Amino acid sequence: MPTNPVVTDIKQVTIRFSGDSGDGMQLSGTLFSTLSAIFGNEIATFPDFPAEIRAPQGSLQGVSGFQVRIGAKDVYNSGDKTDVLVAMNPAALKVNAQYLKKGSIVLFDTDSFQKRDLDKALFQTLDPFAELNLDWVQPIGVNITSLTKDSLADSELENKEILRSKNMFALGIVCWLFNRPLEIADHLLEQKFSKKPKLVQANIKALTDGYNYGNNTELSASTYRIDPIESSKGFYADINGNTATAYGLIAAAEKAGVQLFLGSYPITPATDILHELSKRKDFGVKALQMEDEIAGITSSIGASFAGCLAATSTSGPGLSLKSEALGLAVMTELPLVVIDVQRSGPSTGMPTKSEQSDLNQALYGRNGESPLVVMAAASPTDCFESAFEASKIALEHMTPVILLTDGYIANGSSAWKIPDMNEYPDIKPPYVQDNYKGNAGEWRPYFRNEETLVRYWGPAGTPGYTHRIGGLEKDRLTGIISSNPDNHQLMVDVRRAKVEKIADYIPEQKVTGDKHANTLIIGWGGTYGHLLEASLRLNEKGKKVAYAHFRHISPLPRNTYELLKSYKKVIVAEQNNGHFAAYLSGKFQDLDNIHKYNRVEGQPFKVSTLIEEFSKIMEEK
Repeated sequence: MPTNPVVTDIKQVTIRFSGDSGDGMQLSGTLFSTLSAIFGNEIATFPDFPAEIRAPQGSLQGVSGFQVRIGAKDVYNSGDKTDVLVAMNPAALKVNAQYLKKGSIVLFDTDSFQKRDLDKALFQTLDPFAELNLDWVQPIGVNITSLTKDSLADSELENKEILRSKNMFALGIVCWLFNRPLEIADHLLEQKFSKKPKLVQANIKALTDGYNYGNNTELSASTYRIDPIESSKGFYADINGNTATAYGLIAAAEKAGVQLFLGSYPITPATDILHELSKRKDFGVKALQMEDEIAGITSSIGASFAGCLAATSTSGPGLSLKSEALGLAVMTELPLVVIDVQRSGPSTGMPTKSEQSDLNQALYGRNGESPLVVMAAASPTDCFESAFEASKIALEHMTPVILLTDGYIANGSSAWKIPDMNEYPDIKPPYVQDNYKGNAGEWRPYFRNEETLVRYWGPAGTPGYTHRIGGLEKDRLTGIISSNPDNHQLMVDVRRAKVEKIADYIPEQKVTGDKHANTLIIGWGGTYGHLLEASLRLNEKGKKVAYAHFRHISPLPRNTYELLKSYKKVIVAEQNNGHFAAYLSGKFQDLDNIHKYNRVEGQPFKVSTLIEEFSKIMEEK
């Protein structure tokens, strides 16, 4: 069997699988990512779902993509431009042409590039590469559909099922191109289709035949090898942000010795948190799929009153609907974790596209004075850490916590070292029977620790501590309904002070980069990888910049003001029109060094653009 004599070592590569939403691009991309992670490469993925899930086949609106960047080290994001594009139809080529690098390989299915297919993608000629002026790419045309049909002619599958396997044939070619072992892929397919043995066999055969086709025909002048990284010993998994969030909640409940409850309505792109937790009955998790967003959060508030670590998951429109109940959680001072997987908005917006759209809503989107904690996860793996910490704060400080993630990190994945939970702190809820020093008969529900201002927690059924709470303002001493103006002012003040005191229990804000920098780049949430890479590349170019990424937003870390004040220019980069920048400017009104960089495109930042724009701001007088 002929083999390609040339193997080129490379440090990183970005590959994008693209086709119709029914072409299995997400599966192909996920399998290739998992193969690479198991091989020992660093990975970052970007599943790019179509704007219209049910758009007509072959249309521009229905293009589904999955981008993965793999490397030996320093993979901080999914990449700006692609080195390899797998285009299963002309629409996929047209939509993704803007992301191609000079010299990129374009593997395309010639069977799906006929006139009728070109017409659907609104091409005017029969030569899409010339029409798009792509004379600087390496097109590799393979009749993938026909070859898949030949491969599976004896499979006893219907034609429709055979056609669904063409993504595996294409994946086989890519595995050959990048020297990925097929044995692991076979195992993953066996797991994926365990209840359908015929599909397992068909997909494995298509994958293998695609690999052999690339090998036997020597489609490229070279195959490529990316060496594995030297990782610390341990167990690793390819994990996305939603799954990591679910695991963080489970871990926190275990550390607190309480039951985890999730009341949630399925909403894109947060649904997988509900799906994952519904599987975890082995950890004692109770997950309820509710009929609407309000039922989801109110069931969780009830579970919190009963003594659970209570959580609810949603996206931006759902958070709007939960706002009244969030106010109830603030008033009752019960622990609650609200996970908001942000998407493009407003209204229904673009459900499958990522954006930092909800910070203002998280900070201010409730009636009255309703302070609570707001945090933001930075990466798929950081979702675990952030969910754990959000749960710890909620349980130990008796407050709702909004944890912001976004579609980019929730659906994106990276290699995760499974943590040793012995290294994580215990979580100690302020149970009334353990912390209140007075007589049980004298206790009232709004008695609190004088130092932390945290209300003592008496879950329903605690002997000797029967009580009622609710949404109407309560007397600070008796716990009965009160309209006294002085009491209301005091309760408003104490709820705010309690949240502000949490700053004493979170880390100070860290800074990376040049120690002598005059410019500080600031980010929060899922933009972490792009902003980090931009700051590193600016430093490599001799530009002195530092970088700070905020996990804690309300309250801010204790050293935030001193940090901002110490730089000549502070650039706050966000995928919105300046929510965090405005928040910082409002908090620290004497600062005049805050500059903004904003894009609202439903797509991740481009590192190259960030470098260009940051350089302009730095050069301004």
